[in-house]
Amino acid sequence: MRASLAILILFLAAAFARAAETPIPLAPTRWVTDTAGFMSAEAARSLDARLEAYQEATGHQLIVYIGGTTAGVPIEDWAVRAFEAWKIGRKGIDDGLVLFIMADDRKAHIEVGYGLEPTVTDAIASRVINEIIVPRIQSGDKDGAVIGAMDALVRVISGEGISEQPAAAPSPAARESKPFTTAELILFGVIGVFLLMLALTHPSFALYLLITILSGGRSDGGGSGGGFSGGGGRSGGGGASGSW
Repeated sequence: MRASLAILILFLAAAFARAAETPIPLAPTRWVTDTAGFMSAEAARSLDARLEAYQEATGHQLIVYIGGTTAGVPIEDWAVRAFEAWKIGRKGIDDGLVLFIMADDRKAHIEVGYGLEPTVTDAIASRVINEIIVPRIQSGDKDGAVIGAMDALVRVISGEGISEQPAAAPSPAARESKPFTTAELILFGVIGVFLLMLALTHPSFALYLLITILSGGRSDGGGSGGGFSGGGGRSGGGGASGSW
């Protein structure tokens, strides 16, 4: 019994030592960092610009970090250390969130700051991973996995549901120069009323949705100078993880 206990203690000590020795990269300077070439460059730049604008509008710091591997360290432990080292979120508020994806390990993790934990619960983070990220990656839509996850998290923070999806943009073939029909005019009116109500009830999400529409297909802000600075870094070590 004593021998088994000693072996267990040595094993745990070795695991802690390995985790402590595994270096954490320098803090990212953009809202989307992809060192593994996981996303397309255009999609990463567009999402980066949207998350930057979202932080400027709401103060919430939501970022994406995509790497290769944690070198054998559990992604949960690695994520907590990175979150603290990078000081994600505002000082005293800790309203930051990071979506970590390790492409070589085929794992994803959402780490949530204390300030957002009451809203983005472990159960919600798990749903985002298992209902959005994993299925879309498995279907080959890596861009959609990351963008869909961040859109869902923004909706949750803004008081919306995970499953709600923004209206799809019309295809190029549908955009022809022809007069609007009566039905189309009525539809536009209904959409206008809906957007007005959304702006009144959930202004931060409405702003994010507007930014999404206006920045669709653009590459503003990607890889440029500037970047963010945080002062938080405290999280409960919860969140959720998943693999594909």
